[in-house]
Amino acid sequence: MADNIILECTECGDRSYLSKKNKRKHPDRLSLKKYCPVERHTTLHRETK
Repeated sequence: MADNIILECTECGDRSYLSKKNKRKHPDRLSLKKYCPVERHTTLHRETK
């Protein structure tokens, strides 16, 4: 039931992470703090459409 989602950096727009999520249990968008290789520090990454 888990679908692949892409996480995009909110500051630079780089899409560098893939994750899995069950969209039936969690319909809202996922937001995580991850390391951005372009910005070279930890930034907020959000799920794309």
